[in-house]
Amino acid sequence: MGQAMCRALLYLGQPVLLDNLLFQPDSALIRQSYMPKMLHMLNLAGFGLRAWAPESHSPERPFAYGSPQLPVFDRNLKNLAEKIRPSCVLAHVRGVAYSTAVEISLQNVHPFQFEGEAWCLAHNGDLAGMAEMKALLLRHIGPEYLARIRGTTDSEWIYALFVSQLRESSESGVFEALERTLGVLRAVRAELGIGLSSSVNLFATNGSQLAALRYCFDFGCYRTDDPRKVHEANLNFLSLWYTLGRDYGLHEGEWKMTGGAEHADSVIVASEPLTKDASAWVELPEYGALFAESRNGRPHVAVRLME
Repeated sequence: MGQAMCRALLYLGQPVLLDNLLFQPDSALIRQSYMPKMLHMLNLAGFGLRAWAPESHSPERPFAYGSPQLPVFDRNLKNLAEKIRPSCVLAHVRGVAYSTAVEISLQNVHPFQFEGEAWCLAHNGDLAGMAEMKALLLRHIGPEYLARIRGTTDSEWIYALFVSQLRESSESGVFEALERTLGVLRAVRAELGIGLSSSVNLFATNGSQLAALRYCFDFGCYRTDDPRKVHEANLNFLSLWYTLGRDYGLHEGEWKMTGGAEHADSVIVASEPLTKDASAWVELPEYGALFAESRNGRPHVAVRLME
């Protein structure tokens, strides 16, 4: 089953207290799981993160945390968040459809990261017909990745497909990998005659670079035979926002980054703005992809429209 109604967050920049991203702000990621502003049918099925902290042992390896429990009541996560100051974070609250077919387990918690693989990935959306697609996707996924798929989600297959398409970790290399990933999915859907709306919002990082995708196949095409099978995630084009600035925290009673884009040293990408004042946030365009990395202490951000 897919990962609809999820919430995700990417951060890259100066070290920031994890608590300030996950728990504290007006629309912090964990708060979005029970008070979302932009999507309202939530059935929570776990939380996961990767966080790279420069002062930690082996800083090139991220902290990894995952639990199929509700993050709101997770004291271990809260204690961890109050202690570490990562320079890069990918965090994901998993939301699923109300269905007995959905597998709620640790193996299905995002983000996905295969052992020895630099990039990790989280997904917000739901790929129609995934069970039928898997046999045709096999030829596009490296055998070394196929052997590592543990869960039952469409998202982990998208991750395996993405890392199989990734030739180099550069701006052009990441954009090209996203385009190839979408191209394979599009071709397989066409071969099987799948024409249903399917959201593929992706969040990915390797600790020093990040990428995000706001995409939907066949947007607006829904099942008419059984309205109960129309996924809420596919009724709307799922949102994705980003903002640039510095010193993310509480300023004069408001959670925000200061300095504006021209003085920025950090970038945040999220399913919806984390702060009450959304004026400093930019909505990624529909069918848009974003790449970011730090260059000379400042975030370089590039946005490109996908086919």
